This record gives sequence, structure tokens and C-alpha cells, in this order.
Amino acid sequence: MRILILSNSDIGIYKFRRELLEVLRERHEVFVCVPAGEYCERIRAAGCKLIPCEALERRGVNPVMDLRLLRFYRKQMRSLAPDVVLTYTIKPNVYGGMAAAGQGVPCLANVTGLGTAVENGGLLGLISMSLYRLGLRKAACVFFQNEENQKTFLDRGICRGRYRRIPGSGVNLKQFQPEPYPDSADGIRFLFAGRIVPEKGIREALKAVLRLHREDPTVTMDVVGWSGAACLPELEQAVAEGAVRFHGPQDDLRPFYRACHCAVLPSYHEGTANVMLEACATARPVITTEVPGCRETFEEGVSGLGCPARDAAALYAAMRRFTGLSQDRRALMGLAARRRMERLFDRETVLNIYLEELDRIARSEI
Repeated sequence: MRILILSNSDIGIYKFRRELLEVLRERHEVFVCVPAGEYCERIRAAGCKLIPCEALERRGVNPVMDLRLLRFYRKQMRSLAPDVVLTYTIKPNVYGGMAAAGQGVPCLANVTGLGTAVENGGLLGLISMSLYRLGLRKAACVFFQNEENQKTFLDRGICRGRYRRIPGSGVNLKQFQPEPYPDSADGIRFLFAGRIVPEKGIREALKAVLRLHREDPTVTMDVVGWSGAACLPELEQAVAEGAVRFHGPQDDLRPFYRACHCAVLPSYHEGTANVMLEACATARPVITTEVPGCRETFEEGVSGLGCPARDAAALYAAMRRFTGLSQDRRALMGLAARRRMERLFDRETVLNIYLEELDRIARSEI
């Protein structure tokens, strides 16, 4: 089969779906269409043929650019004549789905979260859901990463055909091995790993750790990720006071998971929070928000702690509670986190579901 994969990010495709690329490449001819980025060469090295996509603006709402993207996808599909299209993230799901429907190509769409526009509601949210309805109307199967997203699409009649729920991108349990829990004699180290943008909860994380650090200077946080200007002043203040060590974007997060006592992600919305899965697989407890895509990654009081989104005081309370636990209790929470990943989030499960759907398409059971 000839498979075309559409996404808005080379990083996301490679870091969270590399195993899928490798498995598909063993059996099929695979094309990956993403905007140019630092991981494109690695995608090529995995044996895939790369199609740079300059027409995609991740966060833009320009109708002219979106029409350009739709035309670009149609052109690629006419040229490649793929047997199946796999789409990830909102714009590829919408416009890739439209293009595939127009060409009569089966499409497997992955809803990796509703996105800020839908979550915030209003006119832009209504437009986004209407576009989704058009993009998914002929999908061979729609994959959902959490129950709430699935219910939203079904209740609103956006998804009318076949659908399945998967455990996010899963986590590679061989790559992310359980690590010995670090000693806390010199203090507690939290970890925030993610894009430094408001919807990831970075402002709440910085406020909470700064308050904790002022109460106890041995409590600190490592922050890893690409820095957006919107949060830079708060980040600079936390670094200046010694509450935060900022490392910028990192290719390999395993040393940071290994060094931390707890990973923190106070995100506003997720499909499934990959950082939480990786931290848990490393046998680290997590503190995250009680929102779809985050709440599934932990068990309250057993492998992690939860708090409401957009609430720095509640996040502080959860982090403060964690620092009051004994060393043994924190270590046991980490082991429970690992067991949860083994039981529910093995990436092999995700791969098998994709292969089942591709086999179904190959047998023309759509």
C-alpha cells in the first residue's frame, strides 16, 4: 500500500510515532507531509519519503492560507494516488480529510485534542467544529485519545462513521525504563516539560514553584521546552530567584525524568499528555490537571495528584502536599505510575490498532 501521513509537526510525528513509521515502512511505501523542521531528516532516515508543506500555518486562522492548504493536499493526493491517508492534528484532519474525501481515498483521522479554539467556544469554536464535520464526514475511522473528546464529536454529529479510542500515542516502555527514585536529602526537584505557552499551564507552574521556593529554597523546578515570548517575564523572574532552572528545548528528556522527583503539567487541554506518559513510564509520580487527556494518565493519590486547570493556588496546594510525603511514599507512587503505563498505555497497543484498521482497508471492508 501507498500511505500518506499528514501532520502539522515533524517533531510530533517523529518523537511520538516513530515506531509506527518504522512498522509501516517495513510493509508499505510511506510518505510524510509536514512543515519543514529539524526532525525532517530523521523522518527520511526512518525510510519515509518526505513532502515539505509550506502551506500549513499551525495557529493561523487565515481563510486564504487554509484554502491554499486544501489545494496543496489535493495536489499531493492527485500526484501520489495514495491507498490510504493518515491525518493528525486539527488542520490536517480537516483539510486532509476533505481532500481525501474528494479523491475517494480512505482516511484514518486522529483527534489529538480539541484545540484552543474549540475549548474556548465562541464563533471560532463553532467554525472549527463545522470544519471538522466536513473533514471527517467520510473518514474510514476516527481515533480518539480520550472519552470526552469522543463524546463531544458523537453528541454533535461530527463523527458519524467508524471510530475507536486509543491510549493517546502510547509510550515506548523499552525506551522509557523505570529509573531508581532520586534521594531528596538536598530538596525536591519538580519538572515541567512542554511548550512554554499559556495553555500548557506554565504561568500556574511558575507561580506555584516560586511560592514553594520562597517557603523552602530547596524546592526547585527544571523547565524544559521551547520558550514563547508570552511567558518570558514570569520565567525570567523564577530563574532569577533560583526557583527554576531553564534548559530550553531538549532532544532527549530521559535525563530530566531521571533527575526529578515529580513531573508537573498543569495543561488546560490535551489529547493525551505524552510528557505525563513518559514520566510515569520512568517511574515518576505526576501532578497534572483534572482535564480530559491528563486525568487518564494517573490515579489520584496512588500514582499522582490532580488539581483544577487555570488555578495556581490549587496547583501550589498539590505540589505542597507532594513535598510533605515521605521519600518511600513518593517512590511507591512512581512504581505505581510505571505499572499503570504497562497496563494501559503500551505503545504496542496503539500500533496494533493502526495495523488492524489498515488491514481492514486493504481488504476493502470500508
